[in-house]
Amino acid sequence: MKVERTALAHISFTSIGTILLAWYCLSRPLSPARAVGLGLAILAFALWATARLQIGASFSVQPKAKVLVTHGIYSRIRNPIYIFGMVWIVGLILAIGEPWLLLIVLVLAPMQVVRAKREASVLEAKFGDQYRAYQRRTWF
Repeated sequence: MKVERTALAHISFTSIGTILLAWYCLSRPLSPARAVGLGLAILAFALWATARLQIGASFSVQPKAKVLVTHGIYSRIRNPIYIFGMVWIVGLILAIGEPWLLLIVLVLAPMQVVRAKREASVLEAKFGDQYRAYQRRTWF
């Protein structure tokens, strides 16, 4: 599998954040909330990175319909980068021990839903019935 450079850059940048989070958490007493947060962040990072690699060159910030990616994680979830990015943020917030920051999720989650809907419109316009069938067999 050929790995594109942009994917490696995204994964490298996010892995630095995850490593710093782990270092921060492990340098302090590991409360249950901090342990759960760290676990969520590490798991979410691994799944996010996998999804980022699987989407490859089809990744874009603005919705574009290059290729309909339906393999790997994308065979079950249409927007795993959005989902696992949000889970990573929740894990980060719990791990740093500031649960009030979970209010950020109340702002970010609707933004991700809007982004996903825009993306779905672009993909449906390009791939039509193929995309609609994909939607029916996948979640978010």
